[in-house]
Amino acid sequence: MKKVAIIGMGHVGSTTAYTLISKNIVDELVLFDSRADILQAELNDLMDGQMEQNHQVRLIEPALSELADTDVILFSAGDISIFEGNPDRFAELNLTKTIVEEWAPKIKASGFNGILLNITNPCDVITQYLQELTGFPRERVFGTGTSLDTGRMKHAVSKKLDVHPSAIDGYVIGEHGESQFVAWSSVRIGGIPIIDTLTPEKLAALDDAARDGGWVTFRGKGYTSYGIAIQSARIVEAILNNNHLVVPVSHYHLDEDCYVGSPAKVSLKGITESFPLILSETEQEKWRHTIQTIHAMHDSI
Repeated sequence: MKKVAIIGMGHVGSTTAYTLISKNIVDELVLFDSRADILQAELNDLMDGQMEQNHQVRLIEPALSELADTDVILFSAGDISIFEGNPDRFAELNLTKTIVEEWAPKIKASGFNGILLNITNPCDVITQYLQELTGFPRERVFGTGTSLDTGRMKHAVSKKLDVHPSAIDGYVIGEHGESQFVAWSSVRIGGIPIIDTLTPEKLAALDDAARDGGWVTFRGKGYTSYGIAIQSARIVEAILNNNHLVVPVSHYHLDEDCYVGSPAKVSLKGITESFPLILSETEQEKWRHTIQTIHAMHDSI
């Protein structure tokens, strides 16, 4: 039985739950939220939403004892309204770090021995804080990182160059935040380096489009959910099926002494290998800047 728990049933948690169900990725889902009315509503709606499916997912009401045999915990607790008129990651951290301080001891005491996948922002710092407070091995605690940002980059490139996203290889790396950047030296279109076909000015415009993708969604509907839900479900599926998927997640980098987004191999054991990119001089400067940003945010805790 493939069992996943989701802590936090807001827009992201609920959309991820529905995605896991509709894609037949899990057999059992344990759902947690501090708002009992919201939780009950989501449990009921998710059950209604799978009535015509042959594969029925067992939906379990919150009980910490259920975590003992859970394969993956998705940590998505937070409050997106903190960003209304204040797009500051530090402001968000002041809230979400307290949620981690509440949940980390509970997760540790439950006997949980699976993979802890964090979505909550600021993703890199919160992931590191979860690992520090639970004491779990670093390879078993990681975040969605720049997987969503990489998807947004592919969206921008696909739209601009009129190619299918599957033809695009490459990564956005660094902080899941304003200091992230596209490692254009890694991007290929049908195997051809994109830096051989586009000018630096056009690449900069695409970088801006990829970076702004999340804000376009947020400004219009007040939150983002579908993009991160599909990336989270993809990572969970890779863990449960031991797929050895290479995806840009936030994982611990020994040389940098912090969690940061870059390509890594994900399997049933968690992070089994990191794939450092060969960066240009300009990209190396951006990497140093994003590392400094993450350290400054973590130090503020």
